[in-house]
Amino acid sequence: MRRWSLAGQMLALQLVVVAVTVTGGAALVTVLAQQVVTTEAATRSKAVALSVAASPDVLAALGEPSPTRSLQPYAERVRAETGVDFVTIMKPDGTRYTHPNPAEIGRRFLGRIEQAARGHAFTEIHTGTLGPSVRAVVPVRGPDGSVDALVSAGIKVEKVSEALRGVLGWMAGVVALGLGLGAAGTWLVTARLRRQTHGLGPVELGRIHEHHDAVLHAVREGLLLVGRDGTLTLCNDAARTLLGLPADAEGRHVADLGLPDVLAGREEESVHLVGDRVLAVNSAASRLGTVVTVRDHTELRALAGQLDAERGFAESLRSAAHESANRLHTVVTLVELGRAEEAVAFGTAELRAAQELTDRVMGSVREPVLAALLLGKSAEAAERGAELVISEDSELDDPGLDTRDLVTIVGNLIDNAVEAAGRVEVLVRGDASGLVIRVADDGPGLTAPEAFRRGWTTKGDGHGLGLALVGQAVRRLGGTIEVAGSVFTVRLPAPERIS
Repeated sequence: MRRWSLAGQMLALQLVVVAVTVTGGAALVTVLAQQVVTTEAATRSKAVALSVAASPDVLAALGEPSPTRSLQPYAERVRAETGVDFVTIMKPDGTRYTHPNPAEIGRRFLGRIEQAARGHAFTEIHTGTLGPSVRAVVPVRGPDGSVDALVSAGIKVEKVSEALRGVLGWMAGVVALGLGLGAAGTWLVTARLRRQTHGLGPVELGRIHEHHDAVLHAVREGLLLVGRDGTLTLCNDAARTLLGLPADAEGRHVADLGLPDVLAGREEESVHLVGDRVLAVNSAASRLGTVVTVRDHTELRALAGQLDAERGFAESLRSAAHESANRLHTVVTLVELGRAEEAVAFGTAELRAAQELTDRVMGSVREPVLAALLLGKSAEAAERGAELVISEDSELDDPGLDTRDLVTIVGNLIDNAVEAAGRVEVLVRGDASGLVIRVADDGPGLTAPEAFRRGWTTKGDGHGLGLALVGQAVRRLGGTIEVAGSVFTVRLPAPERIS
């Protein structure tokens, strides 16, 4: 059997609440209306009785031999004018002088009279000759203050019920209207709830929430949901770790959290540097805002950097091989032309130049990976028509630093300089205080402070990560980088000084 949806349960519950509330209110109003109508009848009856008891004509008639002759017409006239059902004037012992039914005159009054006989007016509901009635009994005092007679005026309960039925008729209409409006409002609210919950029941909704929470916190990728106003509405544990978000990040604007602009609502895939991490960010717009996934590509980028270095070495070897082939071809051609001496001289000069470059690099930079990088970049720069010069002040043994970071720093700075200028000078010098790397070129240089932020470039689309990776590597090694026009200076502390 299919369980009720949450919307259906809410509809049934709200209808019951509305029905109970309206019915209870109607019952309370009925009781109050009955009390009001009964009280009004008692008040009117008492007022009529007091008026008759205070009339001089009544006292005068009581002194006559036959008081009924004067009092009966008077009582009937008062009854007709005031709208009460009876006005009975009687002796202190209850013997009637008047009654709407003349046959009852001379008989005893049906009801309590003791309190009135003692001089106190009161009201009651009692069944008399005319049926149940709301009546008042008051004393008629003589000139000396004694109780000479009693007066009772009343309204039949049947007439009181008729007035109450009129009130209840209006109230029934109001109750029906209230039930109708309550049911309609409840149905509208339920319809909206059904659309929002897709007709699911509490158990299904609870299960979906549990699954959502489990998946959200179990996935290793960072997941964020940013509202249309830029407010971070959701983030999982991986996103907090990757982006360094505080515990109260949800509910704050992304600008206040220092997050990348990619979270502002654009659909794109990009790579960003956040602290020491290289993050691949993918954002897509949805009806709830922007859904952003974040993946840690730090290790992948490190491996890609090593691959780039290996590719650079291979490219350098290719360039050197190409240049050597050209020189060898020249020597062979000179020999074939019978110019052996010129061939020997040419070959010796080229060999000497290559050996001098190798000796200069290896003599000043004795770290093999870095020396190989500089030799390769020299050949690559020559093939591009640029000149790469190793400063005579260069002096470096084992720096004690991660060679991958050094390759990233030196390689990207040289590539950036070679692409912008024709002559590049590199200084690599290390001592007890640390390592200094300086790359200068004869290009226009730059002064933009954003140069070491991911995406900043002057070379068009597809660039902008090299200098950002340099800045990341320098920060990871605890160093600093300075830019003065076309001179980049990196200072790295000795390993034992890195905090």
